[in-house]
Amino acid sequence: MKKTLLSEDKLKPLYDDPMKLDFGSVFTDYMFVMKYKEDKGWYDAEIKPYDNISLDPSAIVFHYGQEVFEGQKAYLSPDDEILMFRPCENAKRMNRSLERMCMPQIPEDIYIKAEEELLKLEKRWIPRIKGSALYIRPTVIGTEPGLGVRPAKEFLFFIILSPVGPYYKEGFNPIGLWACEDYTRAVVGGTGEAKTGGNYAGSLKAILEAKKMGYSQVLWLDAIEHKYVEEVGAMNMFFVINNKLVTAPLKGSILPGITRKSIIEMAYDIGIGVEERPVSMDEIVKGVEDGSLQEAFGAGTAAVISPVGKIFYRGKEYVINNNKTGKWAQKIFEVLTSIQYGESEDKYNWVYKVK
Repeated sequence: MKKTLLSEDKLKPLYDDPMKLDFGSVFTDYMFVMKYKEDKGWYDAEIKPYDNISLDPSAIVFHYGQEVFEGQKAYLSPDDEILMFRPCENAKRMNRSLERMCMPQIPEDIYIKAEEELLKLEKRWIPRIKGSALYIRPTVIGTEPGLGVRPAKEFLFFIILSPVGPYYKEGFNPIGLWACEDYTRAVVGGTGEAKTGGNYAGSLKAILEAKKMGYSQVLWLDAIEHKYVEEVGAMNMFFVINNKLVTAPLKGSILPGITRKSIIEMAYDIGIGVEERPVSMDEIVKGVEDGSLQEAFGAGTAAVISPVGKIFYRGKEYVINNNKTGKWAQKIFEVLTSIQYGESEDKYNWVYKVK
């Protein structure tokens, strides 16, 4: 792997308080890049100074959206070790997304090695304040020039890093959601389970409308009946109903979140049962009214855990748990983050130490 380094005087100054940063607004000194051609495979792996990418105006990514990405975080342990949370799961999900979008897969060892080498070089950027982290954004785009709907034969894999604080301005306080019946995020058989940019582009209009109404995000419903809860923007959705943790099943239209997977795997250990089953808005409304819905929260890499205090649906606002953070959201957040930051025993072997 080639490395092109900057002199000390060319390095960017660190941001004083990452907790005050707008999420994903500041980037580190370096990036990783690697190219692909059909007749060569992956080649020219390099860490170089963060810079613009030059592409032909007819590059396939611009016209046909052939692109996938991942989202991860790096942390510093109490012993000053660089930690990543389940990066092999991200590498696997990246490859599943690449396959769905007709793009070449990246060997997991190369994916992890690229992240390791970049993080070691950028260690000074990893915030030491709990609640903040260094966000990792691996991305693959189709770079081959040419018009015509077909898969590209040339690609660029790059990784950029960004110090971040809380994803939502509310921090760990409850957010509000708009249960949207007017728009659809994804349908079974589409690209909903792939982490590809088009899924997010198609959600922007609804998100803007939700924000105009005073809500932080959209609670997406199924595409056929607009009846069943699917996910929230950058998060999978969980409900505590009758003392059980309930989340929608993965059927092809929902992103298989790594935080989601981790919560399900550890739930019984922390004292709560899990059900993966359809959750209808009728059940949510009834649960708020009769008290069987005890709390709700989103889960994802960017936010980790984001309590949900209210849902607007069909002209009415339904308040959950008095718009307060629930005990299970709090407990899951504390258990997860203590593992991620290397503060407690990692009996699941989830934490990856950068060597």
